[in-house]
Amino acid sequence: FVTTSDGSGIVHLAPAFGADDLAVCRGFGLPVVNPVRPDGTFEEDVRLVGGQFFKHADEALVADMQERGLLFKRVPYEHAYPHCWRCHTPLIYYALPSWYIRTTAAKDALLAQNEATNWYPETIQWGRYGDWLRNNIDWALSRSRYWGTPLPIWRCENDHLTAVGSRAELAELAEDDFSAIDPHRPYVDDITFECPQCEATATRVPEVIDCWYDSGAMPFAQFGYPTHNVEEFEKSYPADFICEAIDQTRGWFYTLMAVGTLVTGSNSYRNVVCLGHILDAEGRKMSKHLGNVLEPIPLMDAQGADALRWFMLASGSPWQARRVSAEAMQEVVSKVLSTLWSIASFQALYGGISDWEPGHGGGEFTLMDRWALSRTHSTVRDVDAALQRFDSQSAGRLIADLIDDLSNWYVRRSRRRFWNADPTALQTLHVCLRDLLLIMAPFTPFVTERLWQDLFAAAEGVDSVHLAAWPAVDEALIDEDLEEQMALVRRLVELGRAARAESGIKIRQPLSRALVAAERWSDLDDQARQQIADELNVLSLESLSDAEALVHVTVKPNFRTLGKRFGKRTPAVAAAIGAAEASELAAQIRRGEGQVQVEGETLSLAADEVIVTEVPQEGWTVASGGGESLALDLHLDDELLLLGTARDIVRTLQQARKDSGFEVTDRIT
Repeated sequence: FVTTSDGSGIVHLAPAFGADDLAVCRGFGLPVVNPVRPDGTFEEDVRLVGGQFFKHADEALVADMQERGLLFKRVPYEHAYPHCWRCHTPLIYYALPSWYIRTTAAKDALLAQNEATNWYPETIQWGRYGDWLRNNIDWALSRSRYWGTPLPIWRCENDHLTAVGSRAELAELAEDDFSAIDPHRPYVDDITFECPQCEATATRVPEVIDCWYDSGAMPFAQFGYPTHNVEEFEKSYPADFICEAIDQTRGWFYTLMAVGTLVTGSNSYRNVVCLGHILDAEGRKMSKHLGNVLEPIPLMDAQGADALRWFMLASGSPWQARRVSAEAMQEVVSKVLSTLWSIASFQALYGGISDWEPGHGGGEFTLMDRWALSRTHSTVRDVDAALQRFDSQSAGRLIADLIDDLSNWYVRRSRRRFWNADPTALQTLHVCLRDLLLIMAPFTPFVTERLWQDLFAAAEGVDSVHLAAWPAVDEALIDEDLEEQMALVRRLVELGRAARAESGIKIRQPLSRALVAAERWSDLDDQARQQIADELNVLSLESLSDAEALVHVTVKPNFRTLGKRFGKRTPAVAAAIGAAEASELAAQIRRGEGQVQVEGETLSLAADEVIVTEVPQEGWTVASGGGESLALDLHLDDELLLLGTARDIVRTLQQARKDSGFEVTDRIT
């Protein structure tokens, strides 16, 4: 209540104007004195300030205390107090007689139901929500408002109470037919009946019910339970899943659990996801009075409903606050939805010009086919597991990665096979795209439905993607080792592209060789290595360890990552890294065996804890990352230059075809 560092060190208690004040005064048997009327003005008989609005009385009260010599000190003081969030008018805490549900009597039952409920994230269960339950207070059910569900309690002049449980019971008590009446104020207030106990006239109490009770009663109210549709209710109760923003821990999540537990003895839901708040581009909570609300309909008109759905489901952790903007939606369209559409268009184009039909594969799967099928089936498996955990972010990331893999690697590296109408390539992409649409449909129902209708409805014999079965995972097609190898291939290609960009030599110019340093380089077979060579346009690949004289290796400690693991020992570890033989430590890092001696103890080092730099000799360029490196030999002889010229001619012809409007199937004679 008070500290010696704030104000005078003394605080007054006003039990009618504060919950804590009321509790303390009740504990000491003090009376509740309330001189303020419900409209915020003082009673007329109050000295000095009678009839004044409570906020306008400050000056008169302070002046009176000063005049009587009771004022210790007068200073401006900013005090946190409630204001109307719409119009910012000062508010006052005000004690009113209310109707309560004694939820404190069900505290143990509520805690038991919370234990049986799955919360996402788990920290909410016994953190924010658990604290709310442990400190449970009785639920103030009534509200002094006009709008709302009328509290169905009638009181006679002798204070006898009658709780009415249904419209039929009310009709019986009042001996009238109310089947056509609107059971809200003001109509219900006109209904009276004889008190069953004393025959005096009973009228409805003026209060309405807390609207949160309406929300909590939803599972019952939607069926009219327990007087109607009992079987339907029992089939649907409790709900498998609900989700709302995190502030509903004291709102809907609580009222659903409280009403459900009190009525049936069990919670109204099994699984609950607490969503983070949606913020504007500057990180502020959206509010009409701030003018920063991003209207969903115009946003969907511009970017599509699927873009908004994908962003909400997959762009971040569901329980973290997220910034939303039109630019973020556009990024979803360009990186995810447009790429998906391009894959489907590619499949439709080359499948159409070759008269290929789904199911006609033929031939043996290539390395790229086996990899694409493995990636697809492992993604289906992992997406299913993520959705079982209600983790839409992880599921979305997995789907986006598969889209990228199919578009920027499988299709890119298999273009010649599609041009040659290779049925195995066409069938592989068909199967992968089909399963991709199926797992993506819950996220983006519209674009997946359109693509399903165009490419799969007839072939699969299923009219809608949303009527098709969830794809089955074939574990026999999943090759984790192959996926790891291809991931290494793609990382090395990215390093090679970075090295190309650093050198300024365009990708169309062939180079004689590339040198590779990577932990699992020796595991890559000739087919995998050829993918790197083709993509980087180099004639040969060698191990960097075979040509260490071409680069000067240096190692430096990465203090950012070292500090997280070693704390106060970081300077000693950093010194050991600096004293190590650079080439040997770099080789260890590439093998995943990096280690140093610190004070007689052998410490392992992760790849991101050491910065390895390879400085090439003149005529070489090197790119490194994650303990892997790739060096390009930049020396060009006449033969390489001629090959580069040939590539330029091919590109010029392709651009001329495109500019002239030729179709893919048009041949130049």
